[in-house]
Amino acid sequence: MVATQDLALRFQFRQRFVLQHFNLPKSGPVLLAPTHRARWDALMLPMAAGRRVTGRDCRFMVTTTEMRGLQGWFLKRLGCFPVDQGRPSMTTLRLAIDLLGAGQQVVMFPEGRIQRQDRPIQLHQGLVRLAQLAKRRGIVVPVIPVGLGYSHAPPSPFTEAAICFGKPLSVPDDSGREAVRRFNGALAHEMHAAEQAARLAVGRPLECF
Repeated sequence: MVATQDLALRFQFRQRFVLQHFNLPKSGPVLLAPTHRARWDALMLPMAAGRRVTGRDCRFMVTTTEMRGLQGWFLKRLGCFPVDQGRPSMTTLRLAIDLLGAGQQVVMFPEGRIQRQDRPIQLHQGLVRLAQLAKRRGIVVPVIPVGLGYSHAPPSPFTEAAICFGKPLSVPDDSGREAVRRFNGALAHEMHAAEQAARLAVGRPLECF
């Protein structure tokens, strides 16, 4: 935390804004669903929702390719664990569900990878499927849409950054394709709204889609 929050973020960003923090539960299982626009997202989230704020760490689900080499070493120390998006293993899913069952907060970027362009949000089904698996095991998990914004793209030193937490969403019991599609549509809408709020806070509003 000293290296990332007290040093790296402060040297990188002149100001950091946290918006609608009251939407972030301080206890119980939580599944955070953030937009993904830069590698700085992985440091902004613990700053706004990590141990100093909620008393618990952010446990990130990241792609297996991101967990290689020096970057992988660093990500492990940030609380990350790998998932194969094409074929997520039951071991990975059990770990995520066990963390949620222990009242932890798990972070999954539902877009799957960094999206550097302003374009409509397209979500994979992994997040909603994970939340439904947890629900079937008696673990009711609120999904928190999160938007991140930077005053420059890519983020440059001594600029501004913002993070906004949207209202919690509940996943449907129905695991059918249409129910999942509707939930992902609602989640994408709320992520977009949170991102727009974050971008407005740093003076770089999103284009309307």
